[in-house]
Amino acid sequence: MSQRVQGVISRAKGAPVELTTIVVPDPGPGEAVVRVQACGVCHTDLHYREGGINDEYPFLLGHEAAGVVESVGEGVVNVRPGDYVVLNWRAVCGECRACRRGRPQYCFDTHNATQRMTLEDGTELSPALGIGAFAEKTLVAAGQCTKVDPEASPAAAGLLGCGVMAGIGAAVNTGGVTRGDSVAVIGCGGVGCAAVAGARLAGANRIIAVDLEDRKLEQARGFGATHTVNASAADPVEAIRELTGGFGADVVIDAVGLPSTYEQAFYARDLAGTVVLVGVPTPEMRLELPLLDVFGRGGALKSSWYGDCLPSRDFPMLVDLHLQGRLDLGAFVSEEIGLGDIEEAFVRMERGDVLRSVVRL
Repeated sequence: MSQRVQGVISRAKGAPVELTTIVVPDPGPGEAVVRVQACGVCHTDLHYREGGINDEYPFLLGHEAAGVVESVGEGVVNVRPGDYVVLNWRAVCGECRACRRGRPQYCFDTHNATQRMTLEDGTELSPALGIGAFAEKTLVAAGQCTKVDPEASPAAAGLLGCGVMAGIGAAVNTGGVTRGDSVAVIGCGGVGCAAVAGARLAGANRIIAVDLEDRKLEQARGFGATHTVNASAADPVEAIRELTGGFGADVVIDAVGLPSTYEQAFYARDLAGTVVLVGVPTPEMRLELPLLDVFGRGGALKSSWYGDCLPSRDFPMLVDLHLQGRLDLGAFVSEEIGLGDIEEAFVRMERGDVLRSVVRL
């Protein structure tokens, strides 16, 4: 039987979000209902509210979540009721050309729940990134549920569902950072600080954080940055080169996603170095680089989508590292709030006052 729970929706472009009653159906084949315990407030949720993703209003917002599986549908074998899970927005299909080649982290046919949650009047909701976790309960594809150690706090573990995983994965998976590497991270919000943490986990010996605000640079030091550059006071390209013997960093991660920061990343890397774009650009942005420089500098120019993660592999590993004291996921949690506080959390996020606000249910 369907359930009525409280959830936060966006009805129209730019309109304040609303806390209202939503209807969650029983799980069908391949689906699961999850009781949400915590969900981070991510920039992507704000993009949905502002129409930056698509115009399929109303949206059920929220996607960085952890909780407990309440019920599962026919054919589900990967999770069962009572399992503590982190939700992900890329349930791999196992059958596409990427999956068949043994690269499921690049799955080209990821999927979500088939059924839709609705408002009480029957209006179908579009769940953010196929999750919709600013709600007491949500319906997802069972493959979007990844079991992790229940000793981890939901507020901390849930952040692996998007931003923290994107940053760590940009360094470890996409950038291939390894022992002894020099790494520069441009932009030290939540994703950038996670990239710093990932570089430290991978054994980089020099991690250079770049931002326009000293407060964010100090945060980056807390996650493992060995050097900082305030780009409002110094040329970041020259500063990174000076800190790497005049050569440039082995891996430069652009966690901002502007043409200007990407160009800085391109020229701040060493010959044969790697640039990783994990900051999300907008559709109108264009980039111009001399093709001879692209050819002559060698190396790799990569984009990192969700940190090129495989949730079934990466989430449990990172939670274990957290519980071992080697990765402080809790440090990303700036505040815990209620379902009714999300609109104010968007304001604090836009001002850069928080790494992550987390809704606790």
